[in-house]
Amino acid sequence: MTFTPVRRPVPVTILTGFLGSGKTTLLNYILTEKHGMRIAVIENEFGEVDVDSDLVMANSDEEIFQIVNGCICCTVDVRNDLVKTLQMLLERPEQFDHILVETSGLADPTPVAATFFMDNEVAKKVVLDGVVTLVDALHVQPHLDDPALAEHDNQAVQQIVVADRILLNKTDLVAPAQLADLEGRIRALNSNAPILHTVQARVDLTKILGLQAFECDALASTDPQFFSSPGHVCDEHCHDEHDEHAGRGQHSHDVAAMLAPHSHDPSVGSVSLLFDQPFDTERLMQSLHALLAVDGDDIYRVKGILHAQDDDRRHVLQGVHRLLELKPSMPWWDEKPGSKLVFIGRRLDKAALRERLAACTVGTPVFQEAPEAA
Repeated sequence: MTFTPVRRPVPVTILTGFLGSGKTTLLNYILTEKHGMRIAVIENEFGEVDVDSDLVMANSDEEIFQIVNGCICCTVDVRNDLVKTLQMLLERPEQFDHILVETSGLADPTPVAATFFMDNEVAKKVVLDGVVTLVDALHVQPHLDDPALAEHDNQAVQQIVVADRILLNKTDLVAPAQLADLEGRIRALNSNAPILHTVQARVDLTKILGLQAFECDALASTDPQFFSSPGHVCDEHCHDEHDEHAGRGQHSHDVAAMLAPHSHDPSVGSVSLLFDQPFDTERLMQSLHALLAVDGDDIYRVKGILHAQDDDRRHVLQGVHRLLELKPSMPWWDEKPGSKLVFIGRRLDKAALRERLAACTVGTPVFQEAPEAA
């Protein structure tokens, strides 16, 4: 008689947080720590060109997969791409110890979480370990109270509501009184999830991985507020109910509700730009600082990989509202140098941004049109 070992389900952590909260910084920290785990990363980017995978450490041994052309929370095709990517990972003979799914900064994690409870082969091979939400202590307050979102879903709020762990990041940039007020606001939205204060997203990984927050099937619960109760703890009765419901397929109605259409703020969009010519980085930073001084409230996020004049290294551009940083990174090695930038915000003028950036390149600018999102 041949005994075939049964693979344990692979835990999956959904990593979410509003634009610029520090998700990529946390990913880099996780992927470069010596934790002994084999981790796969699936990223979903809001924008037409892939910048995020280049922002993750190039010298990491882990595997990174990119899902573009739509938001993972509200585009069915993108969620289908997530399932296909998971299927591909799970078919490999060497099993991963953990899978991280990083949502875009404008995503509601709830439909993403629902993907892991749907009645398909993937749902039998993975277990949703938890939702970890990063909160930008310096910039989140205006987004929580944004009057422009009165008739739309506020993703900054929803990301906090569904969290199992909340990382209150950039606490070094905020006064204690402001931090206390913000923590009170977070507690009003989510009274159960532990709040961990972080700087540069540094955190004890045992406090965000291996949570088993969804060890029982959340969608077998008849409580429509389950996802607003991250402190839910399974007991034997819960597991019995889960087994019974799983046999009858009783959770389909709940999945449909969680995948119901919702609306992003239509004034928020992204502009993606590609350049062949190197940048005069001093002139570029002066120009961007001038832009953000005027329009920083409406420009939520700036990120990019830049080809700098007379430098054989990539340069990483990161910006949140009026905060802007440019740092050298890994060499280009054999890759042809080039620049790609993404702006996310309200009322973005692509032509004006292109003209402003082109004026900061060396020589005659050669501009490439970024592909439009599908």
